[in-house]
Amino acid sequence: MRTILITGPGGSGRTTMAAATAVDAAREGTRTLLLSADRTDTAGRALGAETGQTPTEVTENLTVWRPDATERFRQDLTAFQTRAANVLDLLGAARLDGEEVTPLPGAEELSFLRALRDAALSERYDLLVVDLPPLQQALPLLALPEELRRYLRRLLPPERQAARALRPVLGRLAGVPMPAEWLYETAARWDVELAAVEAVLTDRRTAVRLVAEPGPAGADAVHTATLGLALRGLRTEALIANRVLPETAPDSWLAGLLAQQRKALAEWAEPYDLHTVPHLGRDPHGTDDLDALAVPGVNLVPAPVEWPVADCLAEDGVLVWHIPLPGAIRDELDLIRRSDELVITAGPFRRIVPLPSALRRCTVAGAALREGELRIRFTPDPDLWPAFGR
Repeated sequence: MRTILITGPGGSGRTTMAAATAVDAAREGTRTLLLSADRTDTAGRALGAETGQTPTEVTENLTVWRPDATERFRQDLTAFQTRAANVLDLLGAARLDGEEVTPLPGAEELSFLRALRDAALSERYDLLVVDLPPLQQALPLLALPEELRRYLRRLLPPERQAARALRPVLGRLAGVPMPAEWLYETAARWDVELAAVEAVLTDRRTAVRLVAEPGPAGADAVHTATLGLALRGLRTEALIANRVLPETAPDSWLAGLLAQQRKALAEWAEPYDLHTVPHLGRDPHGTDDLDALAVPGVNLVPAPVEWPVADCLAEDGVLVWHIPLPGAIRDELDLIRRSDELVITAGPFRRIVPLPSALRRCTVAGAALREGELRIRFTPDPDLWPAFGR
């Protein structure tokens, strides 16, 4: 399945653009699912049809789903209480009823990611259009699966799980109780679920569309988002400049807005696959209005994002890791080597990435930022590369 993730600054019209993209694909005969994280039915208002927590077929080939995070959290907590029944009974804990459960911070995000995974694994659709939250929430949301998996591996490494028969003996020798079997089983199940979500986000058929109004605020948001997405290895497929005013607007008070619009569009034209969507003079309502927006079609053969390692041993005695970071600023970059991982900080974003196998036997020799690409040089360690040391 092809997946298009759509986000933008709050108020940029990202949900409307997601609905228009889904309508356009469905009209071309593509079985499409529009998955929305919007708590209110903005997508339904744009489509002229009510949507909700169950998948609803709006038009031929188009289904819309706006999952209920509260209900999903209740189901997850109920299932957890059932699996941990023995431990809870031992502690004398009182069970929580579904009616008294309200989502905890982060529960809504996890519920939506699980819905994204379920939708992507469905064989009923050819295209998944995901209406993400605004950029400020969307970027941490996209980073969540990878970061949670890393935390789980550090806190409960599966390779240290002792055989069930040895656990009581090891517990007596250590003088402390060993982690319960169900804890490792729960961690393993979470890891599998998070890995499935991560696989969807990193799939070569997954891309991001940014939506922004052309102007100073939109330009700043797009610049920041592009850097954050690049650090995650996510490709920006297209940038949609929404609510573009006509150049022939007669009112003189629009002159300042038009000047800002021209400047932003000129800045976006070269680095992005830019598409402009006109301002209709009203909020779009119904498929006819969505058609009038003329959003770009979905590219079915996207170019994958690559972080290649160049072999320059013969010429310069180094291996060079090329990491595209468009929009990065040299003074806001920081690198830290930690064992077989590299901690990369770019502006407000930070990511810990495992080193490719060849680079784990090397030491960092330096780095440079050139033309929006971070190039990190690695020198082979003679103790780990015997042939290189001779």
